[in-house]
Amino acid sequence: MINVGGILGSGIFMVPATVALYTASSSLFFMIWIIGGIISLFGALSVAELGAAMPKAGGQYVYLNEAYGPVWGYLYGWSAVAVINTASIAAVGVAFAEYLRFFFPLNSFEIKGIAIISIILLTIINVVDVKSGARFQNWFTFTKIASIAMIILLGLFLDGGSTQNLSPLFSEQSFTSLIGPLGLAMIAVLWTFDGWIFITYVAGEVKNPGRNIPLSIIFCMIIVVSVYLALNYVLVFALGFDNMIGSELVISDAASIFLGDKGGAIITMIILISLIGANNGFVLTSARINYAMAKDRLFFKKASIIHSKYKSPANALIMQCTWACILTFTGTFNQLITYIIFASWIFYGMSAGAVIILRTKKPNLERPYKTPFYPWIPLIFILFAIFLTINTIMEAPRDAGIGALLILAGLPFYYYWKKND
Repeated sequence: MINVGGILGSGIFMVPATVALYTASSSLFFMIWIIGGIISLFGALSVAELGAAMPKAGGQYVYLNEAYGPVWGYLYGWSAVAVINTASIAAVGVAFAEYLRFFFPLNSFEIKGIAIISIILLTIINVVDVKSGARFQNWFTFTKIASIAMIILLGLFLDGGSTQNLSPLFSEQSFTSLIGPLGLAMIAVLWTFDGWIFITYVAGEVKNPGRNIPLSIIFCMIIVVSVYLALNYVLVFALGFDNMIGSELVISDAASIFLGDKGGAIITMIILISLIGANNGFVLTSARINYAMAKDRLFFKKASIIHSKYKSPANALIMQCTWACILTFTGTFNQLITYIIFASWIFYGMSAGAVIILRTKKPNLERPYKTPFYPWIPLIFILFAIFLTINTIMEAPRDAGIGALLILAGLPFYYYWKKND
């Protein structure tokens, strides 16, 4: 539920229109979604080996540390704590508040205030009781899946859609002219699948990790790919490519065909549930990174303390909450995400590479689960990570350059903490 809840955030409500623009044919549209799911599954199957072998809080921070050395683990942890995860928490909190405008008139100050309150409340839930945070995540994720399933069923059985909207089946453009657009479509699709890594952040708290971490990742990807394909079929069936391309709220537009004016309110409620569930997943998992760094004396020492009563990494959660709220208030999170987004895929590729490196470096490490079809699955994923990184550098060199500087800005802190260890 942590993984599914993290993936099913806001992306699926926005990306289908973008993918329709770049593909404009049923065969390419669904092919991109299927390939995106397969590539994400390859990444998940690779990292699952590391999570099962090293079930420690911190996820990629631990794996990069073991495979490449402490400075690389630290740079990932720094990027996650300073920008990637905390800016994501801020962004999703603001998105949640903005969707409330469908029901209530809110100005920009009130939106930021509601976003901050939602982040604080989610943090309190996860500080007070780890199990409550997990139950909260389970409930919202089940509700989210049920709500999306309802849209799919309504789209399939109510009047309004047409199989003629699935045309054209094939694109009339040449293959060479499609390479660029399909690459952009793939980046958008992979963003909607992002979140499969979350279970590894809390690996140290998972019972029987050698069995449950791989199973959770595999079941998660089966659920998400199935939901995405079914939902996208309904969108194309209801709207057709021309209407999808021009739509800013593609799922709301599709629902209005089946449900009329009430469709917008229903979809908004589903989006609100999705956003709060996704943010709970971010809050619950991400704090385990600065907790792991603090245990290694590469972050503020207080972040490594487990609360005596609640048995949660309370200080790590509070520090994460404070920084996310500051980013929310200043409004800089969206730009930070733009700068740093390519870093996620650099570290994803390195994590898949860690599977290969540690097979050689630590052949005797107990591996309750091993990546199937090794080494091809991690190698294919690494190639895709390289492609996405190069594509980002070519398409947005300024943003990629600033992102690289933000990552390297963590080095002075690394040497400070190492010196004072």
